[in-house]
Amino acid sequence: MTTPFKVLALPKYAELGSSSRLRIYQYLPHLRAQGVFIKVSPMLDNRYVQQLYKQKFHVFSVALSYLKRSLTLLTARRYDIVWLEKEAAPWLPFWLERLLMLYHPRVIADYDDATFHQYDQHPNPVARFFYKNKIDKIMASARHVVAGNAYIQSRALQANAKNILTVPTVIDLDRYATTDMHEPEIVTIGWIGSPATAKFLHLLKDVMPLISQTRRVRFVAIGANEDQVKSLGIQALPWSEEHEVAEIQNFDIGIMPLPDAPFERGKCGYKLLQYMACGKPVIASAVGANTDIVVPGKNGFLANTPTEWIAALYQLIDDAQLRADLGAQGRRIVEERFALETATHALLQLFRSNHKHANSVPN
Repeated sequence: MTTPFKVLALPKYAELGSSSRLRIYQYLPHLRAQGVFIKVSPMLDNRYVQQLYKQKFHVFSVALSYLKRSLTLLTARRYDIVWLEKEAAPWLPFWLERLLMLYHPRVIADYDDATFHQYDQHPNPVARFFYKNKIDKIMASARHVVAGNAYIQSRALQANAKNILTVPTVIDLDRYATTDMHEPEIVTIGWIGSPATAKFLHLLKDVMPLISQTRRVRFVAIGANEDQVKSLGIQALPWSEEHEVAEIQNFDIGIMPLPDAPFERGKCGYKLLQYMACGKPVIASAVGANTDIVVPGKNGFLANTPTEWIAALYQLIDDAQLRADLGAQGRRIVEERFALETATHALLQLFRSNHKHANSVPN
């Protein structure tokens, strides 16, 4: 009987961290079903994620997380592959990742954000001096880099990464279903995210009042804190993994405003895919991966200026059939290009190409 190959997955966060949930956790049942043994060891737990959104930190618990991660790295040789999300330890020098890669030659580094800009664009010159090349060094030293979009792929190429596989953040279509489009009395314009990204809704501060005054609409923001969006006339709704799909199904239009800034160019546009998977038309800023996901006039519209946002919103608010047509095409695009099944196959092939046989399965 063939011994299954073994993967040590090192997500940055536990399941409540959206990037870790989408880049690692959602794959686990499917990879395990293919016989892959995966041990998951997040650095920062769910309690930390909850504190992060409330901007409260307990230094002692964070220090323990760093200690736990260091001890976990000592076990890396028990596994055939190390699947590392972003970096081994944020805000520590590259030496820890370097030791890991000397200790274990098969490290796959996975990125769905422009994490490198947290360092090379940091306002503190001391931080920039010490850390600006950290992610580049990880990319160059890893056996493979998995990039969530073309922007991150380009950075990996600049960093002289040995092997690069581009895998977009994808949708588990088993969780998402379309709903019958209708012509409601009040059109719901929705956004989903977290308190960390709710600030981007303020890019529409001159758009929303005009739309609200001239059309029968309501704006909702899943995952934003009430105090972040109340001044915009947006209703804040709590986020939960259990109810997020049902909440999106109540949208008529999904939106994703983003500033055209270095870090945001590295985002993977996941909320657009969520809207599209539910059969909703989308409007997004023409930034980063959004320009790859949104085909204007086919599944939604791209907009940067207030005038463009207003025109796109009016067009969709006033035409229920257009909303239905663009929503249906958006669902087809997700099925063809952004489905979990396809991405799982790509990762499985990557793991198999790096597989080395071992004699024991860890406990």
